[in-house]
Amino acid sequence: MNKFSLSILAMACVVLAAGTAQAGGDVAAGKTKSEACVDCHGDDGKGDDENSAIAGLTADKFTKAMTEYQNGTRTKSPKMTKAAKKLTPADVADLAAYYATLKP
Repeated sequence: MNKFSLSILAMACVVLAAGTAQAGGDVAAGKTKSEACVDCHGDDGKGDDENSAIAGLTADKFTKAMTEYQNGTRTKSPKMTKAAKKLTPADVADLAAYYATLKP
């Protein structure tokens, strides 16, 4: 490989690594943002008879659920749909990271 190819490869690795880190979400920020979730899902994210448990969900499952509420493909809870539509992609990533750390 020549120097130019190595430079391009190195730059691609840096960009991919930065995107992966950002996509992972921030657990501490997610904990702060979870105040909006506590009323229904509880401080521990375990929910109750009316509200699903979100503690221990993988980040992928949490993100999928929020995306479905936001785009209207999941409609079983109008309150959840309204709450999810207020979340930015960064909010979803942070909350997903936080709830993934909680024990179910």
